[in-house]
Amino acid sequence: MIEDDILNSFAGSNCVVTGGTGMIGRAVARRLCDAGAHVRIISLDDIVVDDRADHVKADLADFVRIKDLTQDMDHVLHVAGIKGSVDVTKSKPASFLVPLLQMNTNVLEAARQNKARKVVYTSTIGAYAAAEVFREDDYDEGQPPMDQYPGWAKRIAEMQVQTYRVQYGLENFAIVRPCNIYGPGDSFKPESAMVIPTLMARIARGDDPVTVWGDGSAIRDFAYCRDVADGTIQALYHGTRGSFVNLASGEEVSIRTLVETLASFIDFRYEFDTSKPSGYPRRVMDISRARAWIGYTPSTSLRQGLEETWTWFRENQSEHEHRKNYFAEG
Repeated sequence: MIEDDILNSFAGSNCVVTGGTGMIGRAVARRLCDAGAHVRIISLDDIVVDDRADHVKADLADFVRIKDLTQDMDHVLHVAGIKGSVDVTKSKPASFLVPLLQMNTNVLEAARQNKARKVVYTSTIGAYAAAEVFREDDYDEGQPPMDQYPGWAKRIAEMQVQTYRVQYGLENFAIVRPCNIYGPGDSFKPESAMVIPTLMARIARGDDPVTVWGDGSAIRDFAYCRDVADGTIQALYHGTRGSFVNLASGEEVSIRTLVETLASFIDFRYEFDTSKPSGYPRRVMDISRARAWIGYTPSTSLRQGLEETWTWFRENQSEHEHRKNYFAEG
């Protein structure tokens, strides 16, 4: 939960949210609109997520356009990204890497040149090297990221922020690294869907039983998008001291527990296919630094988050038709 005094500080300010139609972005935009900020959402999706915000369809790869759209902005929240399944990331790496590099470079540089008062950049857990528990103090730049292409793209943007600090003495750029995020606005398309939207899509189409890869023992950290949005705003407000903070739920959840939680409020049968890989045995984030530095306190239970996501999905199953698909092009 985000503190009222932080939200009140944004009243009347000009804020731009890139990727404001995505999971984190729409939750960020809603919080800022509630706080009385003037919000501009930049996205390539043909979606309106909040009538109080100014929705602009623009390509973040166009530096001139983005510099113009970030002019006179007090706060820049760069939340835009590209989601893709493991398979599509491996088969279409250029569709992942190139646009990410372009959009990150342009938004951060436009914010710097336009002298935005505060900037926050959303990186990813995939920028870490492979591990079971991810702690900021354990981060080693010399080790390759576990998510090869998106991990490198996100790391380069983090390095860009570091260069601003070294060369220009800028301390107004913050960085957050979220974990596995889910919630309203998630992608339920096969080429980009992660575990939770994949399961929900299978349930919705009537799979009987719903097949779950692995034996269900793999441990993950699932963070609800609203909690991560609050943490992103808190990082913008407090700063991240020339480094970054993890944003996660702070809870370890097995895939079996995830499926059982879904089954506690949705009527479906499921089975685990132990002939299929389970993925990393354990992949969770330590959020001690975020709690101490920015007052981050995720408050959404797994069941509450899943119920809200399921309700949204059932009511918005065609939204993907209006979203930019980076993997559709050759």
